[in-house]
Amino acid sequence: MAHAGAAVAAALSGGAAWAVNDMPGGPGVNQLNLTRGVTRIAADQWWIHNFLLIVCLAIFVAVFGVMFYSLWAHRKSRGAKPADFHESTAVEIAWTIVPFLIIVGLAIPATRMVVEQKDTSQADLTIKATGYQWKWGYEYLKGEGAGISFLSDLATPLEQIEGRAPKSETYLMEVDNPLVVPVGQKIRMVITANDVIHAWMVPAFGVKQDAIPGFVRDTWFRAEKEGTFRGACAELCGKNHAFMPIVVEVKSQEAYKAWADGKKKEMLAKADDPTKDWTVAELNERGAKVYASNCVACHQGSGKGVPGAFPALEGSKLVLGRQEDQIAILLNGKPGTSMAAFKQLSDVELAAVATYTRNAWGNKAEDTVVQPKDFTAARK
Repeated sequence: MAHAGAAVAAALSGGAAWAVNDMPGGPGVNQLNLTRGVTRIAADQWWIHNFLLIVCLAIFVAVFGVMFYSLWAHRKSRGAKPADFHESTAVEIAWTIVPFLIIVGLAIPATRMVVEQKDTSQADLTIKATGYQWKWGYEYLKGEGAGISFLSDLATPLEQIEGRAPKSETYLMEVDNPLVVPVGQKIRMVITANDVIHAWMVPAFGVKQDAIPGFVRDTWFRAEKEGTFRGACAELCGKNHAFMPIVVEVKSQEAYKAWADGKKKEMLAKADDPTKDWTVAELNERGAKVYASNCVACHQGSGKGVPGAFPALEGSKLVLGRQEDQIAILLNGKPGTSMAAFKQLSDVELAAVATYTRNAWGNKAEDTVVQPKDFTAARK
């Protein structure tokens, strides 16, 4: 006990081990108010939030001030006599007109802001964001960089999540592929989802829009400052909801153009040929990476799944059975279960993960190899 007490005292006196810093581009320590943000939308939201708090405080003080004064000044011990009247037209008119004027006064600036937030016309750049369990997919549809597409996944190492390594300042709020946009341009975000309801939210931009399967919603922002800004999925979307961050890098016009050109060249260099016959070794090596990024959260690295929640792939009849059945569930998911569709992955990635699961953990399927062209055919 003495040693434990000494250790706690030393840790408390050290201070540094307990220090928590503001997250770069994210929330600050002990932050109580809204983020001021780097867009006009966020600035308007910050202003009207504070204005409404002041109005509410003024109403609170006025109403309770009158009430407590009346209780004190007209108490029975002072000989106050209750008024003998049934109704007062003047009072009824007053408590109707005054709230009406307050509501109108609040509605005028609020309506202007809401209308402005909904105006996604004349955008310089249009980007589609698709929510998946549990990552974001981005497609640049119009403007500089059109044709670029990639998935953005959590980059926090598993060692930090499991407590086996110190947590970084951007713990659970860092991704492998951030969204990149130019400063000073109007960015239209077209938002949808692949499986369940998600929400694309970046507080610094004043943006929060639900991503609903089968529906397309849109919003916009114009960042007035360069930097890195962080958000997260804001709708409870399943087991790994807390591991679905959003990171946006706002660059200068010149830096953004250089990034877009480089990203297109990178995509061309990484483009896979779905028509060739891949070897088992090639598919297994690629499949292990795809599995780690997309499947391990539910089915576990051991392939044993989570009893009662997620089925095991080790010895699975589906994995060891017909290729057509495994291809179908990877492309379409299984309605009514947590198995989502993964058609957003390329045919090579799908073939790789299918082949990997047929050969991992001691599995030995009759058909050990699934080729990309099999998925290409199944999509038609």
